[in-house]
Formats: sequence, C-alpha cells, structure tokens
Amino acid sequence: MNQKEIGKHSVKALWSSFLEKNPDNKNKEVPISFYFCDNKKDADECAELVVKGIKRATATSLWWFEKNNEKLPKIGDQYIVTDWNGNAKAIIETTKIEQIPYNKITSEFAKIEGEGDKSLEYWKRVHKDYYTREMKPFNEQFDENMIIVCEQFKTIYLK
Repeated sequence: MNQKEIGKHSVKALWSSFLEKNPDNKNKEVPISFYFCDNKKDADECAELVVKGIKRATATSLWWFEKNNEKLPKIGDQYIVTDWNGNAKAIIETTKIEQIPYNKITSEFAKIEGEGDKSLEYWKRVHKDYYTREMKPFNEQFDENMIIVCEQFKTIYLK
C-alpha cells in the first residue's frame, strides 16, 4: 500500500471505530477528511494540537470557499483531521461559526485556535502569510477587511 492508500484506510478505520462506540451518531457516511495548513510541518503540528485538545478552532477565508465552490460549514458538521500524509488523527464537530473581517479577529479567537504562542500578533502574522500564499496563484491580493470563516469545534474522537 502506498501512503495515500494507507491514509484512506486509516480514515475509514477511525470512522468505523467511532461509529462502533457511537452507534446513535446521526451521520453514518465517512465525513470529509483534511489536514490544516499548506505544508507538512504545520499540518502535522496542528493535527497534534487537535489531539492534545489545544487547537479548537480554524480560520478559513471566505475567499477560499467561494474560489473552490465549497459549502460553508454548519454547526454539527463532523470532519476527520489527518496529518500531512493523510493519516487520521481525530474526529471533530463544528460547534460555532462566525464570519469576521480579518482585522476584527480577537485575541480570544487566536487563543482558541491554539497555534504558536496563541497571541493575536502571531495569529495575524501567520494567517496573513497563509492567505497571501493561497491567493497568489490567482493574482489576487490579501486584504485586511477580507472575511474569515471562524469555525470552532470540539474533538469528539481520537485515534
């Protein structure tokens, strides 16, 4: 099995294990699996922060949802968090969603997101860099007023 197949297997295995222990879960289909960030180091680190219960939020630009024609998250949505290689680490469930301009993100949200030193300054720096990188291939520019989909979640199952 190659790494991609191993990752797919681990996602299905984690979901099956979760359903065995939670037979009343309303969703029976394997949910979307994903990793945070756009590089191995950060993706693996964020997955570990979820496992440790430190990372309880994520911040995706509304621009990304629109550009990729993706549905916005809803409260109760479940996802499988993986590491960079696609290995399942945790199942999360969305508990709160707010659309907030980048320049109005609070230090409380930065702390809940749990990355780096958990400060608003750190959050702004790394997220500005991230949003800039994701927009660059489309020749679009980061904007301090751009809307961020701030999604809070709880970890409901661990590997």
